[in-house]
Amino acid sequence: MIGSRLIAPAALAGLLCAAALAVTPVCHSAAADDSAAPSPPSADASGQNTVRAGAASGLVYDQDYPFIGYSDAPQHNDVAHLIARLKAGKAKLQYREPRGYLDSLLKALKINPDSQVLVFSKTSLQSDIISPQTPRAIYFNDDTYVAWIEHTPMIEISTMDSMMGTVFYTLSERPTQRVHFERETNRCLNCHDTFSLSGGGVPNFLFLSAYSRHHDEIVTNDVARHTTDATPMTARWGGWYVTGDLGGIEHLGNIPPSPLGHVPLSAADPRNLANVDGLIDPGAYCTDKSDAVALLVLQHQVDVHNLIIHANYKSRMLMERNQPGSSTKPLSFEQLPPTVQRRFEGLLDPLVRGMLMVGASKWPAAIHGDSGFAKSFQARGPRDHQGRSLRDLDLKTRLFKYPLSFLIYSEGFDYLPVAAKEYVYRRLDQILTGRDHSATFSGLSAADRKAIFEILRETKPEFARAVAHTTQVAETSPAPTPAG
Repeated sequence: MIGSRLIAPAALAGLLCAAALAVTPVCHSAAADDSAAPSPPSADASGQNTVRAGAASGLVYDQDYPFIGYSDAPQHNDVAHLIARLKAGKAKLQYREPRGYLDSLLKALKINPDSQVLVFSKTSLQSDIISPQTPRAIYFNDDTYVAWIEHTPMIEISTMDSMMGTVFYTLSERPTQRVHFERETNRCLNCHDTFSLSGGGVPNFLFLSAYSRHHDEIVTNDVARHTTDATPMTARWGGWYVTGDLGGIEHLGNIPPSPLGHVPLSAADPRNLANVDGLIDPGAYCTDKSDAVALLVLQHQVDVHNLIIHANYKSRMLMERNQPGSSTKPLSFEQLPPTVQRRFEGLLDPLVRGMLMVGASKWPAAIHGDSGFAKSFQARGPRDHQGRSLRDLDLKTRLFKYPLSFLIYSEGFDYLPVAAKEYVYRRLDQILTGRDHSATFSGLSAADRKAIFEILRETKPEFARAVAHTTQVAETSPAPTPAG
């Protein structure tokens, strides 16, 4: 999924662009233009830099996945929608000290400040101003991540575009009458592509831990490593602040880097950090928290977003190779050739496992956040008639009470090819109704399966229709002829 690719120390823990690379940003227009000759960048009424979408970008995705149109102007994400509202005069961003446009931007994107998490490892395009005293704050909702640093000249934004996957923007922090969003490609994708733009990769989000354990020491100048929900807590959060009550669970958070490159293992004392007062200037940030529950949800969300992106790119590629133009048609799984169906199975099963949180690490103690994030996150629903939701948190030994990802409701999942969603629904039906007896899903109890199936059938109409169709087909199909 995210893999074990190592990131050099200059590209430490973070979620957005992970190195200050001397590559000119590529920006694109909001409207397609088939002209062959590129036009110079210009600013539209919303302040987003533009060039003609038909201009040759040289981006590897345009050769590997031309049907995705990554160099075109994104249309299916929160930031693109905000830019359209700004252009139409239906929204306005206000600049206010000490955080410039940040507060107004979060409100416009419907991101609650209680999602704040803080990373102090050298990261992003602005590594020179990140430190334990001025950490990078990340705020997020289900689809969009906003990063801000005290004294920053720009806000960094990454968002889940339903078609393109991970899309990057920056917003200048200079006060102006017309705000200026700029889309980033190459200098972010050098780190945010699964194969560093060498070909065959897809754009993704990053969640990294900058430290590692070695014998009786914690190495603070090690290469950063991807973490997932399967990563033990003892190997998570190197380079991050973590607030809340973690019940004595050991982790790598709250440890400042050492000039020696290592600190004693005793530095990982699992003390609870109520807030970051005394470590940073709390008045400069939206809150004085870096909430543990927000970090856990963020990890899960990054994992599943990346699986959805990979499934979208690769399933459409298989369909296009079989029949050009087919990836945008509502073809059912049954309409695919048997060879493509078999390829879909291998491609989409990791998404099914990830959404069901197979292999997620268990915790030895309960975890409690302290920013209000857990309450606001769970309040977003949807809920079935018994009041149950896939957003309900457990936090005793695992993250969610009902272990199926809430991102099944996301636009990114909904935008998968019809055939891909049908396969995912079919597998979920088999697993949740107990017809799949494989060891892979043995960690799902009968009670978990029943509850998840009932919640999903009631709150995801498309799943309910798919299950009903599968049942109908099974009932009307002739019984197999007995052998002999």
